[in-house]
Amino acid sequence: MPKINLPLISVIMNCHNGARYLKQSIKSLLNQKYNNWELIFWDNKSTDSSKKILLSFKDKRIKYFKSKNFLSLYKARNLAIKKAKGKYVSFLDTDDWWASNKLKDQVSILEKKKINFVYSNFYKFDNRTKTKKINFQNILPNKNTTQSLLNNYNIGILSVMIKKKIFDHKKFDEKYNIIGDFDFFIKLSLEEEFICIQKPLAYYRIHEKNFSRKIKIYYNEFKIWLDKNENKFKKLNYSLLNLKLYYLKLKIKYLFNYVFQQR
Repeated sequence: MPKINLPLISVIMNCHNGARYLKQSIKSLLNQKYNNWELIFWDNKSTDSSKKILLSFKDKRIKYFKSKNFLSLYKARNLAIKKAKGKYVSFLDTDDWWASNKLKDQVSILEKKKINFVYSNFYKFDNRTKTKKINFQNILPNKNTTQSLLNNYNIGILSVMIKKKIFDHKKFDEKYNIIGDFDFFIKLSLEEEFICIQKPLAYYRIHEKNFSRKIKIYYNEFKIWLDKNENKFKKLNYSLLNLKLYYLKLKIKYLFNYVFQQR
């Protein structure tokens, strides 16, 4: 198939001091079986060697942008998306990587089904033990996904591909630091049909740096989300019971970590 007939995919990579694993992430993009992509690399005031590593890859598809000031993750993502010229958008963080058929398999489904959103299962890679496991063992939801996602949220942003036009009228909520993608995809599922590729197409790296600090932010943001959205979803006849239970578990985990650290 001539390249002119292949839709362009914009890969969004937001980076703040991501040098440690950056080479592996970029290599997984360069090794894709689908070649018509651009990398929108948004350097969020890095002070390490991220830029040097990135620019060591001599590829015209790589496009470098740098923030004037340090930004929240979701503001940086929104700004990076504005630079994208592709028909579709995917997200790859500097510590994660993709299977070589990720872009090819997903763009094929989007073009064939004429839908706007596809996601997949993915592996969790334990950086300490160097082992991987499939993140979700059960069949992941297709099509009418909202209640399933509220019961057990299972979309990793590293696994999605979404039509760029969605971002013409929707943005990530910039007040969040951790759950902005959860908020975005849950609300998008009310309007769009989601298709899932059940096989893992990406690798999420687990390295628990500053985990005790992040879990406090995590449960605080879920509390904010529940306070803001509970009535809306109840009126639409969705149950948030499982999400509330998850929030309580997060709070207990944080409190346990806090007490343990004070000893």
